[in-house]
Amino acid sequence: MSVIAVASDHAGAELKNFLADELRAKGFEVLDLGTNGPASVDYPDYGYKLAEALATGRAARGVAVCGSGIGISIALNRHPHVRAALVHDHLTARLSRMHNDANVLVLGGRLTGVETARDCLAAFLDTPYEGGRHAGRVAKLGNPPSKP
Repeated sequence: MSVIAVASDHAGAELKNFLADELRAKGFEVLDLGTNGPASVDYPDYGYKLAEALATGRAARGVAVCGSGIGISIALNRHPHVRAALVHDHLTARLSRMHNDANVLVLGGRLTGVETARDCLAAFLDTPYEGGRHAGRVAKLGNPPSKP
């Protein structure tokens, strides 16, 4: 099994820790990049740590959590090798993999219950990328065209 990095800010730490345990139970090695407590931290710092882990090959995929999921997904998506998808349910998690080849699952710690998060994680892990008609679009994400 591959290594999956997990990262969160203080608002996502509890859900991140839950998902890390879920990953371990599924046999994945978890690279926990923090944070692990309620002390206030800045989500970009943890998003950048996760992006670096993907860039250096320390992890194949990632899971990120902040309060809403929005901030950390913005931080992650500043990196051309990252395709972070903020998802809200099984369908959006599945489509993020099928159509967008997402390599980071993002959830809102203050908005997502543990059962929904567990379901999203399963869909993210179990759904393959379709490629085909989506491949050209996904390629543009890491190397945008000069004109739309």
